[in-house]
Amino acid sequence: MNYKFGSDMKIFACNSNMELAASIAARLGLTLGNAEVEKFSDGEISVKINETIRGADVFIIQSTSEPVNDHLMELLIMIDAMKRASAARITAVIPYYGYARQDRKARARDPISAKLVANLLTSAGANRVLTMDLHCAQIQGFFDIPVDNLVGNPLLTSFYVNKYGEDLKNFVAVSPDLGSVTRTRTFAEKLNIPLAIIDKRRPRANVSEIMNIIGDIAGKKVILVDDMIDTAGTITNAANALRERGAIEVDACCTHAVLSGPAIERIQDSAIKELLVLDTIHLPESKKIDKITTVSVDHVFADAIRCIHEGESISQLFD
Repeated sequence: MNYKFGSDMKIFACNSNMELAASIAARLGLTLGNAEVEKFSDGEISVKINETIRGADVFIIQSTSEPVNDHLMELLIMIDAMKRASAARITAVIPYYGYARQDRKARARDPISAKLVANLLTSAGANRVLTMDLHCAQIQGFFDIPVDNLVGNPLLTSFYVNKYGEDLKNFVAVSPDLGSVTRTRTFAEKLNIPLAIIDKRRPRANVSEIMNIIGDIAGKKVILVDDMIDTAGTITNAANALRERGAIEVDACCTHAVLSGPAIERIQDSAIKELLVLDTIHLPESKKIDKITTVSVDHVFADAIRCIHEGESISQLFD
């Protein structure tokens, strides 16, 4: 559905995911605001807003994905530009919130970078944040401004319902680690399928070791569920272990396809038949392989932006 708004609402985008931003704007019956986000010769970010935004309700769409620091600075500088140009309200629409994994002190003298980024966004002038599937939900509490954390699970479950239908009775939802159990349980309940859990030990960062599978997956088709896939070590090790222990087919899904380092090669060589991802992060051509299927979040964010602009509750979008 397309919605029509007056000139008091404007949608802008930085460079991280222009395709998604344009699609969100189109669903709202708008075009992206006229802005230039470039770099000076020394690498500093340059932002130019080429239309008036005085008194406007401004939404800036930008995922803080790779290159994370460049995209974060683009967002902060554009927020600052909007504030200084007298925007009435500035909402940072961050489909993927980078630095979310650094949310606590895991060791002595560790930074809490997720809190630092929250402080930066607030100090820059953001009045509200709209995001999806924060790695840790408590990050909402790092902000002193409203944070709306949308969920990607309904998009994933709808895809599988439409694809498999009655055949879903032969599937099991699998959590790749203990931290994803709540997310996977919700996913399994939506599809009315059993749940299994992989208990693993991680000897060092980005390296995982499969230890035990809790649940019955022998002779079943399985769907691995996670919020993000970075180097793909965890998800591919889990997929291979599931096949070795009797699963007849392995699919996987996640909200955020970070896919850094050796991720694409690992996925290509793994037991994963299909990896379903959402487009919160732009997927370049070099990372588009036959195993990866993408579903867009444009209509979810468009609906959320409409609710925020019109002062309506967005809780309906969580159903």
